[in-house]
Amino acid sequence: MALRRSIHFVPGGNDKMLNKALGLSADSLIMDLEDSVTPDRKEAVRDEVCRWLKDTDFGKQERLVRINPLDSEWGRDDLEAVMEFRPDGIVLPKVLGKETVVATDSLMTQRENDLGMEVKEGGTVKLLLIGTELAGAVFNLPQMVDHPRVNGVTWGAEDLSVSLGARAKRDSQGKYLEVFSFVRSMCLLSAVAAEIQPIDAVYVDIKNTKGLADECKTAADMGYTAKMTLHPDQIEIVNEAFTPSDKEIEHASALVAAFAENEKEGKMAFRFNGEMVDVPHLKRARQILAIAAHIAGQTS
Repeated sequence: MALRRSIHFVPGGNDKMLNKALGLSADSLIMDLEDSVTPDRKEAVRDEVCRWLKDTDFGKQERLVRINPLDSEWGRDDLEAVMEFRPDGIVLPKVLGKETVVATDSLMTQRENDLGMEVKEGGTVKLLLIGTELAGAVFNLPQMVDHPRVNGVTWGAEDLSVSLGARAKRDSQGKYLEVFSFVRSMCLLSAVAAEIQPIDAVYVDIKNTKGLADECKTAADMGYTAKMTLHPDQIEIVNEAFTPSDKEIEHASALVAAFAENEKEGKMAFRFNGEMVDVPHLKRARQILAIAAHIAGQTS
């Protein structure tokens, strides 16, 4: 799986925005059939997105399509149409529980068989879930993400606030209110437990680059490895936040080397740069080096 850092939304049917997005450094593009498309244009835009998938050279960018909710009047037709053109993944919104994931997987498997695609556990086209847009879905997160076709999950503060009837999402300092912080943590914990990618929600104040950078740092510090973006100016900020810095790579390399030396003496706990380190520190250092190597390979 490509290691996504920035996952950028492109309104379906907007050729100008797609062409601009193709020249950006976003790791993944989500061609949107849901919120950015009015009901009277759903079918026409679906056809346009299918044409994009068929005719457009996306280079190294991952090709994702957000369909309409499966239980909507457009969702199943969206899924069957875009599957023909073999996107890398389907972004499934408004997921309430595992039943929706299982039903979607069944339809995707049937479509893969019809198209003569390689059939394997977890399917060829993957699923990325938006799993917390409805309040009732939050406690179903661990079950809904634990499916072999799912390889990423994100959460949505905007729709969740509507579901909750919340008056605000953030406090006067711009930090998430407690309930939204809880859901953010639930999304991360569920993703890591299922060994899929945790993806942080969009940051809607697109002119506030400092606020975005601060939120990205917090997300990365928590354990998130990617973030959704809405505006081209957000992409580089997100990429930088979720790419190990030269200092982090240098420190991780030195720590791995120190463990190798100490292991020869039978020690897996020792003092390094003034602090005690043991096996969890080694695992984290190896994770940092693996992520850095993966990103370097993708972007070279």
